[in-house]
Amino acid sequence: MTVPDSTSPPLEIGFLLLPDFSNLCLANAVEPLRAVNDITGHEACRRHLLSLDGEPVATSSELFIRADRPLREVGRLDAFFVIAGSGYRRFATAPIKAGLRRASRNARIIGALDTGPWLLAATGLLDGYRATIHWQAQDRMRLDFPAVEVNSARYVIDRDRITAGGATAVLDLMLALIRERFDEATALEVMRLFLYDHERAAESDQLGTLHAPFTARAPIVASAIEMMEHAIERPRSMADVARLNNCSQRKLERAFADAVGVTPQRYYQYLRLSAARRLLQEGEESVAGAAAATGFSSASAFARAYRRLFGHPPGSVRPRPSRVP
Repeated sequence: MTVPDSTSPPLEIGFLLLPDFSNLCLANAVEPLRAVNDITGHEACRRHLLSLDGEPVATSSELFIRADRPLREVGRLDAFFVIAGSGYRRFATAPIKAGLRRASRNARIIGALDTGPWLLAATGLLDGYRATIHWQAQDRMRLDFPAVEVNSARYVIDRDRITAGGATAVLDLMLALIRERFDEATALEVMRLFLYDHERAAESDQLGTLHAPFTARAPIVASAIEMMEHAIERPRSMADVARLNNCSQRKLERAFADAVGVTPQRYYQYLRLSAARRLLQEGEESVAGAAAATGFSSASAFARAYRRLFGHPPGSVRPRPSRVP
């Protein structure tokens, strides 16, 4: 293994933490950097945790992470990453976008993780670049920012822009960056340290990896689920899903019963209602709007199905409180 020169300055990497971000996403970003320092025996990487106001930031699981400094005090960095989770669109305010532009001028590489890429796009920092984002926000980003070439890869490195779609994708990204900056042996040692034995390629489809448990033992189910997830607003009929999988509807239903334990119709409705719940929790849609966005013919039919699945009416869902300083 080639150990980097200990006299070389450390890589300075900043992470802007936005309220309700995933602490697993952060851990998968900073723990590999800490491991590199342990492996090389010196501070090869130095991380800086930033928040909007310098105060601790609440994660999606209500843990509080201490920040080193506020965004306005960001200095020169080799790389600057935005980490966002739920409610990411509420951070697209003029002061925050100005802060992101200022940070981008102080960093050689600009990146974003989980739903953070949407904010970079909202600031214009991804125009003309290829990028990815967490699969739940991909359609939203394509709709909002046609100047960005959005794809469904786990992570994308396009010149001086880096984006990744979620927690495990971030670990894959960090391994790739460690391999590029240091060497293969260092990346392998990091993998050994975390017992991580299945690094995935950057171009792997995010939803494709989610379907991996079914791909080998129930390929029809994996393919059908992928079709369903890409047709939430305009649902396909089961006959259509079966036809596109070159099987009968009866065969499709048997495959779902064996692999998932429910009918494909019920699973499809679960996907649509889960998508509707996310919209309501984000406060982006009314009940009628959520119903239309998930393919229900009427708000009343949507409300009945929602109550059957979740045990309460959709109107009782309250948006997550804003934590924008």
